[in-house]
Amino acid sequence: MLSWPKCRVKAPWHPGRAVPRCEVPPYLDAQAPGSPDELSLNIYFACSLTGGRSDEETYQAIVAHLLAQGHEVPTAHLAEAEVMELEKVIQPGEVYTRDVAWIRGCDALVAEVSTPSHGVGYEIAFALSLDKPVLCCYRSGARVSKMITGNDSSGLRLASYERVDQALAAVDDFLDGARR
Repeated sequence: MLSWPKCRVKAPWHPGRAVPRCEVPPYLDAQAPGSPDELSLNIYFACSLTGGRSDEETYQAIVAHLLAQGHEVPTAHLAEAEVMELEKVIQPGEVYTRDVAWIRGCDALVAEVSTPSHGVGYEIAFALSLDKPVLCCYRSGARVSKMITGNDSSGLRLASYERVDQALAAVDDFLDGARR
């Protein structure tokens, strides 16, 4: 049976409450046992849902990599193959309210933008409006919106990659800068 990631709140979340800190399913949780160190960050991971899931393996690799480093990723469930089934049980207004709260509470946003997505574009723009550092990574040769590639915001970083390990290296480099 599919279920939402477990959040560390006792009652259902609603606007005005603290942002829930979600736990990821055990098969995605690559974090080693023990408490995260002082260098861990709260990372909002953004990726295409309704626009297409052809990059799902890359999404999963990025999320697993972030978790392995001890980062908190409230949107880790977006990398799951079953995410579309999970998303059916929540109303659009609830998704908006939840995700906006998660973006407000994050230290940085990492987006995989190879597959076009209205929602991801909105999340990127919203994070930038809050002065959050944003990384947009994409497969070399992917057609990425000029609203992203032409954006000269000092908080936005772009990284193209040919292999997943290059995307992970770009994430690491970006997060090293976000910690400063």
